[in-house]
Amino acid sequence: MYPSDQAQKMVLRLPDDVKAFVAEQAKRNGSSQNSEIIRAIRDRMDRVSGVENRLLDQANLLQA
Repeated sequence: MYPSDQAQKMVLRLPDDVKAFVAEQAKRNGSSQNSEIIRAIRDRMDRVSGVENRLLDQANLLQA
């Protein structure tokens, strides 16, 4: 876990339906809404990174 006193702070405006979804997920998972938002962003980061890595692998194969 990242120490909260060392974390960057950011104001985030969410549509009502997104806020309700985040709140419900936090409740279901026994976590904070902040943790749910971070989890969603990290999941996206992993997916983007995976796609980029596959594209690089394919480009390298074509150059070989």
